[in-house]
Parts: sequence; structure tokens; C-alpha cells
Amino acid sequence: MIVRLNLLLLAILIACALSLVSSQHKARKLYVELQKEVELAKRFEVEWGQLQLEQSTWAMHGRIEKIATQKLNMRVPPASRTQNVPPASGEGKP
Repeated sequence: MIVRLNLLLLAILIACALSLVSSQHKARKLYVELQKEVELAKRFEVEWGQLQLEQSTWAMHGRIEKIATQKLNMRVPPASRTQNVPPASGEGKP
């Protein structure tokens, strides 16, 4: 009777040990995957910053005016041909 109990407890102990090793291995694999994703997120943040800088460079007023003048032959109209229109009352106010 005691031998059977000892064998049963030994089997339970082995099953617990195997499940512990298995769960630790899975946790380590998930941690490595998490670190890879964190590194990827950092690279995306750097790329996002570079893209924002590039966008601001492309949208600079001086650059746009230069392209409009040189490539599109656009000119600023004389003051006699411009008209300022004030906003209607109540527009733009909450």
C-alpha cells in the first residue's frame, strides 16, 4: 500500500516538475518575443520622427514658394488685385 502511494506521489512530482520546466521555457520564449517587439517599436518611433522631419522639410514655405515660382511660373499678384474678406460674424466662434 505504501509503495503504491509513494509511486503515485513520485508520478505527481514528476508531472509537476515537467510542467514547471515547460512553463518556464514558454515564459522565456515569450520574453524574448516581447523584447523583439519592443525593439521593433523603438525602430518605428525613430522612423516616425524621421518622417515627420522630412514632412516638415518638404512643406517649408520657402521651398513651396520657390517651386511655385520656378517650376510653375506662379507670381504673387499685385496688391491692387488682392481683396481681403473678413470672416462672417459668428463664424469660428463656439
